[in-house]
Amino acid sequence: MTPAHGDPPLHGRVLARRGFLTLCAGAGLGAAACTPGPHRVALHPLGTDGGRLRPEAERDAPGTEDWCIRSSGAVDAVTGYTDQVSVRPGQACSLHVSTTAASFQVSAFRIGWYGGKQARRIWTSPSIPGRAQPPPRLLSATRTVRADWPATLPLDTTGWPEGAYLLRLESDTGHQRHIPLIVRSAEGAGRTVLLHAPATWQAYNRWGGYSLYAGSSGAYATRSLAVSFDRPYDGDGAQKFLVYERALVVLAERLGIPLAYTTGVDIHRDPSVLYGARTVVCLGHDEYWTPEQRAHITRARDAGVNIAFLGANSCFRRVRLEDGKGARERTVVCYKTAYRSDPYYSSNPELVTTDFRSPPAADPESSLTGVLYEGYPVDAPYVVHAADHWLYDGTGVRAGDSFAHLVGVEYDRVTPASPTPGPLEITAHSPVACAGRPSHSDSAYYTAPGGAGVFATGTMRWVEGLVAGTHELGRDHGMDARTRRFVTRTTENLLRTFARGPAGRHAPAARANVREVYGGTVGGTV
Repeated sequence: MTPAHGDPPLHGRVLARRGFLTLCAGAGLGAAACTPGPHRVALHPLGTDGGRLRPEAERDAPGTEDWCIRSSGAVDAVTGYTDQVSVRPGQACSLHVSTTAASFQVSAFRIGWYGGKQARRIWTSPSIPGRAQPPPRLLSATRTVRADWPATLPLDTTGWPEGAYLLRLESDTGHQRHIPLIVRSAEGAGRTVLLHAPATWQAYNRWGGYSLYAGSSGAYATRSLAVSFDRPYDGDGAQKFLVYERALVVLAERLGIPLAYTTGVDIHRDPSVLYGARTVVCLGHDEYWTPEQRAHITRARDAGVNIAFLGANSCFRRVRLEDGKGARERTVVCYKTAYRSDPYYSSNPELVTTDFRSPPAADPESSLTGVLYEGYPVDAPYVVHAADHWLYDGTGVRAGDSFAHLVGVEYDRVTPASPTPGPLEITAHSPVACAGRPSHSDSAYYTAPGGAGVFATGTMRWVEGLVAGTHELGRDHGMDARTRRFVTRTTENLLRTFARGPAGRHAPAARANVREVYGGTVGGTV
């Protein structure tokens, strides 16, 4: 959530739960293939095999280390966006690019293990003539920035394996930007589904001067009430993916477990990738969900699909997807504290865009995650509580062992009076101080009646912890190699156990210990 610009922090707010309405199932997947731009190019995958589209076949393919941004240059040096957040293999989309250079080139890198190189160049374009695009539009009613640039070139993903991609734009002056793109899986039966979070990426995106957190002046009061996918991401173009998602993708592919890829936007539209899946993995920062997405993930859990929440502040904001310029669901709407101004406030309160736990249709996220988001900012050690839990097998930890700086920058906790899915086991109980107030961050595990296991780390730094001490992200928050080994082994245990199917049927069940840890009355179940 990171309420850096006036968005009010939370400190253990407890709200009564109202019944969660099951909303309509998703419709069809994706928009139609885009109209080609003025510079049609022949797209030929490099070294791909049409029979090798499943992620596990990619594990040890030859990789490349040359996928990072070496020089970003000025903000307008080269930047762009795709007209879809995800495509199926072989589906086309378009790139919309602006550059001050005479020409540029595009390379598509698939993120994975690749013998430790962590990416493979799947495709590269010829040189494309450059063009500086016009300034973005600002839709005054919701302070929404849209680039609305014409298509620069079509992108044909024929032969591309399912997975998470970074498209790298490179101008003839040597400046570069990333564009994230998910080549999503058509089915997830028997697989671990990695759930990417483009709605959250977009919520924080300040390209053009506006995000869901601040306006051009930096003030919360002038923030956008709706943000558009029809604009580039700020910074290097893929910061949220790189910080909160990439390292888990690399680890999961190294393990060789069957994987599927999708996004929260796609689950909102169509939950079929969840049918028969073993696990859904929500990555390091997955804050913005539609009610439809939440209903579909909850149904999957009830059908025995395990869920891993590898961050904090998950499923916190209720959002709505609305159409953009000539395209379906290209706008993320979230009025937040101005929810009374949401047009749905009187007519359809279940779709009012605010926090899930807040009126007019309060439904705290703990009924799915087991934990509640509590506050920001914190920086604290992660303290192991249930050292004998199967999650920590092979780590060598004992009760009370701690890992410096692993809890941050946002955190969740078990709140005994809040609605929970059933008996919870707190596996880590970490003292924190948020805005001068003492509290705790908790990792928690529960097993649902249908057999699913659900684990929440309670800290946003978990995925960052997978590369602690390596400086791959340019910073480690003070986390070290010992923390990396602990987080890596724990995550391996989690993914391997969950990949076997409903954890409640083959792994030890949760041992209810909330009363032991917190004392007093434990809240009702849902």
